[in-house]
Amino acid sequence: MCISLGFEPKDNYLIDCGSSKNTSVGNRVFVADDSGSNNPLTPENNSFITSLNSIPTTTNESALHNTVRIFTGVSNYSFSINRQGRHWIRLHFSPFVYQSYNTSMAKFSVSTQSFTLIKEYKPKGGSLVKEYCLNITSDKLVLTFSPFADSFAFVNALEVVSIPDELIPERAKTSPQDGYQSLQKEALETVARVNMGNSSVPPQRDVLSRLWVSDDAYLRRNVLPKFVSNVSAVKFNGTNVTEIFAPADVYGTASMLNSEHDPNTKVNITWTFDVDPGFQHLVRFHFCDIVNVSELVFNVYINSWIVSRYFDLREHTSHIPGAPYYMDFIIRKSDSNQLNVSVGPPDLNELYPNGILNGLEIMKINNSRSSLDVLDSFSSKSSKTKVGLIVGIAAGSFITVVSVVVLFLLCRRRRRLAHVAHLKAEDNFAMNRGDNEIAMFSSSKIGYRFPFVAIQEATGNFSESLVIGVGGFGKVYKGVLRDETKVAVKRGGSQSHQGLAEFRTEIEMLSQFRHRHLVSLIGYCDERNEMIIIYEYMENGTLKDHLYGSKFPCMSWRQRLEICIGSARGLHYLHTGSTLAIIHRDVKSANILLDENFMAKVADFGLSKTGPDLDQTHVSTAVKGSFGYLDPEYLTRQQLTEKSDVYSFGVVMFEILCGRPVIDPSLPREKVNLVEWAMKSQKRGRLEDIVDPNIIDQIKPESLTKFREITEKCLAECGPDRPSMGDVLWNLECALQLQGNTETSSHNGKIHSQVNLSDHSETSVSTAQFSIGDLAGVSMSKVFAQLVREEMREM
Repeated sequence: MCISLGFEPKDNYLIDCGSSKNTSVGNRVFVADDSGSNNPLTPENNSFITSLNSIPTTTNESALHNTVRIFTGVSNYSFSINRQGRHWIRLHFSPFVYQSYNTSMAKFSVSTQSFTLIKEYKPKGGSLVKEYCLNITSDKLVLTFSPFADSFAFVNALEVVSIPDELIPERAKTSPQDGYQSLQKEALETVARVNMGNSSVPPQRDVLSRLWVSDDAYLRRNVLPKFVSNVSAVKFNGTNVTEIFAPADVYGTASMLNSEHDPNTKVNITWTFDVDPGFQHLVRFHFCDIVNVSELVFNVYINSWIVSRYFDLREHTSHIPGAPYYMDFIIRKSDSNQLNVSVGPPDLNELYPNGILNGLEIMKINNSRSSLDVLDSFSSKSSKTKVGLIVGIAAGSFITVVSVVVLFLLCRRRRRLAHVAHLKAEDNFAMNRGDNEIAMFSSSKIGYRFPFVAIQEATGNFSESLVIGVGGFGKVYKGVLRDETKVAVKRGGSQSHQGLAEFRTEIEMLSQFRHRHLVSLIGYCDERNEMIIIYEYMENGTLKDHLYGSKFPCMSWRQRLEICIGSARGLHYLHTGSTLAIIHRDVKSANILLDENFMAKVADFGLSKTGPDLDQTHVSTAVKGSFGYLDPEYLTRQQLTEKSDVYSFGVVMFEILCGRPVIDPSLPREKVNLVEWAMKSQKRGRLEDIVDPNIIDQIKPESLTKFREITEKCLAECGPDRPSMGDVLWNLECALQLQGNTETSSHNGKIHSQVNLSDHSETSVSTAQFSIGDLAGVSMSKVFAQLVREEMREM
């Protein structure tokens, strides 16, 4: 069937694992992998047991489930790839009990050279086929089965088959206002492949041996569709859609609104699918007009996102009767474990509402860790939760006492602020508030207060498709105000007492300062017990995503240095821009955001705290922050200073240099903790071992040396031994100069450089010329502090 369509798979490995003879399944032959020691398909490891053909199975089980290969050690299947490009990888698993081996006790992972397919196999009640689609760009594919300690791995059958490259698009449209996303390098896992019309299509009826299950199990029962079948009406001739995308049996059946039975039907047909949270998904719709009604126009939805409004199937098929059509969309990741797909009337006033769907495919897209397993999606979050719990228990008695005092002070402060704001509002102006009007208070500590309905409108009623981040405080949505201003909307949990404290802290902190390297506050909303903060929108997301996320191009060393410098300027401004320092307390790569020009801005001030008075050395407070970035002195002694931020920034600097997470449990034990590994490598004189290989050839040795020296100082065990943020900033500027990215000149053996020292967003940029030789031994923090205070006087 494939050959008749002009496609013959160059790679077509079908293996009956653990078998000594070939097995026919429909029109395909699965080859034995135990037919002799010279068999190239036998796993490359001798620590396995081949099962016998007498393994018990039910009469309805496939012949492939009569044998199994069991691995007691790490084992590989190696395949020669004759044609690079997209391939199916299908893994067949079936429950069995053989001697001391029982699938309920199996625990293992499956991976390729580039992707983790299964992080930890979890046995299910019946047989299971896991299907993946990988773009293989080498002449060899290695499938690795890795049993856990005191356990084993197994597989009943596997397939590695090349498929037409056009089957998976190079890119697909993403959720509203996000444009298109490339899929060329991504791995996919089939979540659902459904044939509408209440009928299934077996692999024998598909040119690519795909199983299409009936949609009946996924239908919402609030409205029952009309099931139609007219396979003879499908016409592949004259269109770009062939049976490679879906067979005629799929395009020839459909589920549609039953408007003939009830013309007043005004609801959508909805199908609900279980998906793994934390992943993006590719959704493909298959349509074909096999009913030939007078008009076929409807809306198509994924969750609350209208992916196609007033979708006219006939326009997309050039009005060719029975011509098939498909369209692809990528839905953003969310915390939800369900995905809804709907079709329905575009207008409630439609006389005869209609909507039709013939087939649907949902494929999970690998995450930034090149994994398709949900355990890899939330492992870091779980790790942080556990550490936070341990720290919380250790400091519990202290927190209890402090909480009572803080609660009392907060209540007093809240009453005082409310009274002051009320008086100022009366003195300065009054505003009438309509449903769509923004109310603004004159108090500089309050800022702009948005009505809840305006925020609902800006975020599509908090559409899951617009979620751009999730943190401890709540979800962050992308929004667009009526004046077309893009914003980031952070919505907190209304019942959280900790959330309320963070909400107030962030608004108060952000209202006090404005700086080009600090994310700006636009407004807030506290209606209906909501805690919502609105910030400027940062086009390029977080620094973390760009350092070790597969979705973005690798940043150059120059870009990374400039991001370090921008972040250091923002933190230095916090530490020195007012009488009392502001300590951020949660400095990490996820809280450094990048605008459309990749300029860095420090964000998330919910944990920030005013620094010690001039006659004090520290602030005693409960430990808060993120695991891996916490200052060890603050962690053990609960004494907070500006040097706690310096330590955390030192961790970020290593993160930038190495291009990997701070904690990575998947690495060997000695490399799990980035700081420990990096410091040991430095002491051994092996700094090159930790540098991101993507930039190692870009860095000049003198620039790397300067960067290493200041990073090591930031990570000193004792706070007094660490430099100030002003000193850090000065050294980073020097590292950039040594890299050769700014003008330098030599005069009398001294290096002179132009350093940008003024960063206030509403003042002109000034420069100051310094001689490094003349300033040797002088703390640059004093110089920078003075310049920042001059900026504040100009505001």
